[in-house]
Amino acid sequence: MQPPRPMDIGIIEDDAIMGRSLVQRFELEGHKVVWWTTGSDAVNATDFLEKDIIVCDIRLPDITGETVMRQAGRNGLAPPFLFITGYGDIDQAVRLMRLGACDYMTKPFEFEEFINRIIRSARGAQKTKNMTRRLGQSAEMQALEKSLIKFSQTDFPVLIIGESGVGKESAARFLHGQSSTSGHPFMAVNCAAIPADLLEKEIFGEELGSLNDHVSPHRGYAERVGCGTMYLSEVDRIPVPVQAKLMELVETNSFTRIGGSATIVFAGRIVVSNNSDLKSAVSKGQMRDDLSFRLSVLSVDISPLRNRPEDVEWLLPQMVATACSRQGQLPKTLSAQAEEFALAHDWTGNAFEMRNRVERAVGLSRDQELAVTDLFPEFHVEDKSHQEFPSLAQAREMAEKRQIIRALERSGGQIGIAAKLLGVSRTTLWDKMTRLDLGLKERS
Repeated sequence: MQPPRPMDIGIIEDDAIMGRSLVQRFELEGHKVVWWTTGSDAVNATDFLEKDIIVCDIRLPDITGETVMRQAGRNGLAPPFLFITGYGDIDQAVRLMRLGACDYMTKPFEFEEFINRIIRSARGAQKTKNMTRRLGQSAEMQALEKSLIKFSQTDFPVLIIGESGVGKESAARFLHGQSSTSGHPFMAVNCAAIPADLLEKEIFGEELGSLNDHVSPHRGYAERVGCGTMYLSEVDRIPVPVQAKLMELVETNSFTRIGGSATIVFAGRIVVSNNSDLKSAVSKGQMRDDLSFRLSVLSVDISPLRNRPEDVEWLLPQMVATACSRQGQLPKTLSAQAEEFALAHDWTGNAFEMRNRVERAVGLSRDQELAVTDLFPEFHVEDKSHQEFPSLAQAREMAEKRQIIRALERSGGQIGIAAKLLGVSRTTLWDKMTRLDLGLKERS
C-alpha cells in the first residue's frame, strides 16, 4: 500500500538499534522522519505537533509514552499516536486506546504490517483533521460543535447559555475560528467586570474633545473589533440605557461614540453569553424584551460538566499538563483512583473548580503521579488504608454504577433503551439497579 504523499513521521524510541532501524526503513519508503530518544525532547520540539503520526515507545527513560500523548493533546490538536512496546499488556493497550491512541503493536512485528497500519492511521487522522474536537468528547459537545459550525456560516447574533465555567467563551472562540473572518480580532468583554457607568464607553467609545482640539477619541470594542467577533459575557448585566444603544447596533450595524455625532459602521459579529435564559432577565426588568429576541436568533445551551463525564476524563489531563508547563514542572499523570474520584465528583464549579484543584495539586505534590488526596484534600483521613484506597470490587462497582447512571440519563430514564445501550437485558439492569441502590434520586 502506497501513501498518497510522503508522511512526516515522529519516532520516540530510546533503544538505539530499534530507533535507527525504524528511521532507515521509513526513509527507504520515502518518508520524512524525526527521531527523539526521550519524551521530553519530543514534547519540547517546535515541530512536534506538526507530524502526520507519532510512533512512540510506551516505556521511555524520562516519562511514559502515555504522558507524552497527554502532553500533546492538551490543546486538542495532537497528531495520532501509534504505540510500540516489548511488554504485551492488554490492559495497557485498552487504556491507551481509550485515551485516544490510534493503534498499538507489540515488539517484534512485521514491518510491512507495521507500515500499513501507520498509513491507515495517518489517513484516518487526515480525514478528520479539520473536525478535531476542541470543546469536548461527549455527545453533547459534539452536537454543540456541529451547531456552531453551522452558525459560523451566518452573521446572525448567537446566544450561548450555561453555568459559570462550562466553557461559554471557548465555544464563542470556536465559533469565531470556524467563520470566514477568523483572521480578524476576537474581543471578549466581561459585562459584569466593568463598572456600569464605564461599560458604554468601553463598548462604543467616546469623543474626548472638539474637532478643533485634535484629541484622538477613545475607540471602543465595537470599533476596534473590525470584521471580527465582539463577545459580550453576562449580557444581562448591561444597564438598560446602554441596551438601547446595543439594540441600535444590532438593528442597523452602526453606532455613535459617546459625545459624538458621526455614524460608525459595525462590520463585526456579536456573540453573547449568559448564565441563564434571557427570559428571566426580561421578567425582572433587567433586559429589554426586543433586545433579548434579537440576541437569541441563534442559541445554544452548554450542559454542566457534572453531566458530561466523558469531558471530565478528556479535560482533566489537559489541565494537568497545562499546569505543569505553567509552573515549570516535569509532566505529571493522574492515578487511576484519582480519575475515578474525578468522574464521580459533582464539579459544581465546572472547569473553574477543576482548574483550581489541578493547579493546587500540581503546585503542592512532589510526586510524578497525582493521588486522590492531591486533587481532593477534603477526603484525607488518618486511616488511609480504611478509606483512601477502595478495593477492586469497590472500584468495579463505582464504575458500573456511573455507567448505568449515564445510560439512564441518555435514555431519559427509559429502562429498555438504557438496557440496550449497556448491552444487557431489562431484568439484569433492574437487578443491578436494585443491588446498587439506584433510585430516581440518583439520576436527578
